[in-house]
Amino acid sequence: MACLVELHLHREHRPRPRGRPAGRHPRRRLHDRAEGLARLGHLSASTIASFEQGRRIPPPKFIDRADELLDSGGVLSASKEEVARAQYPAFFRDAARLEAEAVELHVYANQAMPGLLQTEEYARAIFMMMRPPMDDELIEQRVGARLARQEILSSRDAPLASFVMDEAVLRRPIGGRGVLRGQLEHILLMGQRRNVEIQVMPLDREENAGMAGPFTLIETREGRRIAYAGVQNVSRLLTERDRVRALEIKYGIIRAQALTPRESLAYVEKLLGEP
Repeated sequence: MACLVELHLHREHRPRPRGRPAGRHPRRRLHDRAEGLARLGHLSASTIASFEQGRRIPPPKFIDRADELLDSGGVLSASKEEVARAQYPAFFRDAARLEAEAVELHVYANQAMPGLLQTEEYARAIFMMMRPPMDDELIEQRVGARLARQEILSSRDAPLASFVMDEAVLRRPIGGRGVLRGQLEHILLMGQRRNVEIQVMPLDREENAGMAGPFTLIETREGRRIAYAGVQNVSRLLTERDRVRALEIKYGIIRAQALTPRESLAYVEKLLGEP
């Protein structure tokens, strides 16, 4: 975004053809446009400045509006995918791209709520706990990126998504009891979507095939089947068919060991009723 703003500055400073009125100073016009962007997106001038300087990543809708206001001829809008990838930590960018192309997503989580299901408050609490600590602007960037990812579940071409979560994830009070309660309520709402199935793996299960850790299975529109596993800021994309098939088999067993989707939502309601 910053380099594109500089492109506009360059265009504004080109020599003026003879006979054309001087008008306002180019940086004054840019300032006016920045104010227009702020009004358009209901954002503060400091937020617009952070977009321009590359300290924060603008959301896709803002980029489209900026393209119109700055009369960029589609240059800004065409950069949305590249900008979106920049929101994510380097280790997750390939997985985020594949996730956005998915027709099916299957997630097993035993540490924290899956990112696609997190509330804003829960996501912020997760990032605030990171060590070494993140600065405030990076936290807000990561939160915005995580919420933007979730749009795929409500898009017109939303993938079929299933999630299996250990009960410990539902009980761990990340961010405090109030944040957890809001997160559980959000889980109930997401579980009502026709393209989303949520299951809980109770702590009292004597068998759990997912003890090796969390993972995600992705199937793209082209029929590619890929697995993603990430821990301690290290991610692995598995494309070898044998390794992906092994995780697909494991996920099927995990689902069979967990509560059914209906039982799981009832269990979440039960947790909400506990003091």
